[in-house]
Amino acid sequence: MRIVTADVAASLVRDGDTLLIGGSGSGHAVPEALLAAVERRFLESGQPRQLTTVHPVGLGDKADLGAAHLAHKGLLKRVVCGALVDSPRLGEMAAGNDVEAYTLPQGVLSQLTREMAAGRPGLITHVGLHTFVDPRLGGGRQSRTCQEDLVSVIELAGREWLFYKPFAADVAFLRGTTADEDGNISMEQEAVFGEMLSMAQATRRNRGLVVVQVKRIARRGTLPGKLVKIPGMLVDLVVVEPNQMQTYHTAEDPAYSGELRIPLDDFPPFPLSDRKIVARRCAMELRTGAVCNVGAGICTGIGQVGAEEDILDRIVLTNEQGLIGGAPAGAGGYDAGAARNYWAMVDQPYQFDFYDGGGIDIAFLSAAEIDPQGSVNVSRFGDRIVGPGGFINISQNTKTMVFGGTFTTGGLKVACPDGRLKILREGSHRKFVQHLQQLCYNGPFARQHGLTALFVTERAVLRTVPEGLEVIEIAPGVELEGDILAQMDFRPKISGQLRRMDARLFRPEPMNLKDDMAGQAWPKHPRVAALGSVPAPL
Repeated sequence: MRIVTADVAASLVRDGDTLLIGGSGSGHAVPEALLAAVERRFLESGQPRQLTTVHPVGLGDKADLGAAHLAHKGLLKRVVCGALVDSPRLGEMAAGNDVEAYTLPQGVLSQLTREMAAGRPGLITHVGLHTFVDPRLGGGRQSRTCQEDLVSVIELAGREWLFYKPFAADVAFLRGTTADEDGNISMEQEAVFGEMLSMAQATRRNRGLVVVQVKRIARRGTLPGKLVKIPGMLVDLVVVEPNQMQTYHTAEDPAYSGELRIPLDDFPPFPLSDRKIVARRCAMELRTGAVCNVGAGICTGIGQVGAEEDILDRIVLTNEQGLIGGAPAGAGGYDAGAARNYWAMVDQPYQFDFYDGGGIDIAFLSAAEIDPQGSVNVSRFGDRIVGPGGFINISQNTKTMVFGGTFTTGGLKVACPDGRLKILREGSHRKFVQHLQQLCYNGPFARQHGLTALFVTERAVLRTVPEGLEVIEIAPGVELEGDILAQMDFRPKISGQLRRMDARLFRPEPMNLKDDMAGQAWPKHPRVAALGSVPAPL
């Protein structure tokens, strides 16, 4: 292992290289110094050119950091990632066809790094079937310049599957906290593990260059072996960045790194708003013992509601980045992907193994467009490219889906006088539309497989039924025709038992969900349930 500057490491990237980039979202374990060095080199010398970058998660601060460093004509040939929303400049290049852009499911790309490390032919999975990732519906393409098919349909054991091609990695840019003098890397201050090990193994197998950015150097033999996430035998170069931040918005939060658990009163405040109403109503679907996923966006507020209601010890909240238990962060719009007071952190590919296998009881994801059949788009809106992230992995494999979001978007403003909802200004864009711009969740396909879905907004709750969507709750203070149906491009079914949403949702004080959850446990494994009240051994 050799220690070099970020600029020296960037100088070793060659034209046409395929670059694997570790990290997640808003700066979590993102090798920022290395990406910035590549940009400096390109602006000064015009090299490297025509790179292919692969990163399972979107990377950036929604401005100039992360993958946005690479958003220059000529620098990139192709980007393959789970999301582009974190780097709008890159999304603009994709929309303008200045780069080949593919957005594939986050879990697929995460697991694919492991397949690449093992030298297997690629990834075979059901994830993505009958969505825009299916090659019959676009193959994940987000720009017209995309010519190569990265996904194909195959038949195996009498079923259809999707086959995702591997990539030959020439360089990996990874990040940890500490490197010892032999190049062993630990991640004790990082908020996520990601797939750092798999990326290093995949690159080494291809005889590529593995570069790891760290905060500090330790003496040889002083890092405990159990803390090492990337063994030194896989590391070629180390770049030391002493001012490395934990995320783009947080210098260091010991709760993110798991160093400590904070008191519930220390969780960020969550004032009453349309976002909190949605998060609260979603939380009403929780049951004691349920294993849940909480996605990015409005549903991250469920964690803060759980802290406020003191129910975090009764449920298992997880996110796709590998955090289990506690409360996912991000309700304020920052640091989504991290978590506080979590019980365990696993590598991202293993979290998606659990998700893809149907391990989640209930999942809470955002929905940006919903059609009459209960299908959902979260990925593309005109020239604004978001990408699916982990949405497809989660929504295709969860027994019960809860989609959260405001009823309209673009300037919506509400108030909550006396336990009622008052719409002060309607949003300029409708979410319940006749046709989706991209298909990320196929409602009819889900129903064929016995999956159910609930759509939670600040003013109404809808569910999927054989005919499509049905309104089952409306907020106190709103009118069904004027405030709900008039803001939809189609007319859903109206439940014969239509009821008002709980007035507690619209009041500032806690809802006392702990008492509501008493006696509403998620079903136990039948063998455990059969034990009854057998006393525990002394």
